[in-house]
Amino acid sequence: MIDKLISLTEVFNKRSIKYLFIGKGAAILYGYTGTTQDIDIFPKRSEENCKNIVEALKELGFNMDKELEGAIVAGKDFIQIRGGPFPIDIIFAPDGIESFSEAEKHKTLIGDRFPCASIEDIIESKKAAKRQRDMEELPRLQAFRDELRKRK
Repeated sequence: MIDKLISLTEVFNKRSIKYLFIGKGAAILYGYTGTTQDIDIFPKRSEENCKNIVEALKELGFNMDKELEGAIVAGKDFIQIRGGPFPIDIIFAPDGIESFSEAEKHKTLIGDRFPCASIEDIIESKKAAKRQRDMEELPRLQAFRDELRKRK
């Protein structure tokens, strides 16, 4: 999965796309033990950013049709993309996170490369989503957060 994250990051950075990794994938970048099947990103919702996302996804090899492009450019709250080199979820309105600008204030740049939502925002988003698998993951994520705090 790390090679996919690197590819996405390189192409997104080349196009000056504003985004954060969120979800379990972001937690894994922090060092959390686990696996995930997809990449979750939380992009800034602006016309220019959204158009750049479409172009970046095309460059990465995603199958983009007019409906999918339109959903991205419109900044639809949740977009799941499975037609491409890896599964990706574009989440313009993640549960439990007030706004991109607020989340960006707390971000961490991991490895001088990967912009990630704070571990607190990741936890709050999982809490707010109230999905069974997220609820089961919460105690482990919270323990991981506590461990991260001790390291600082």
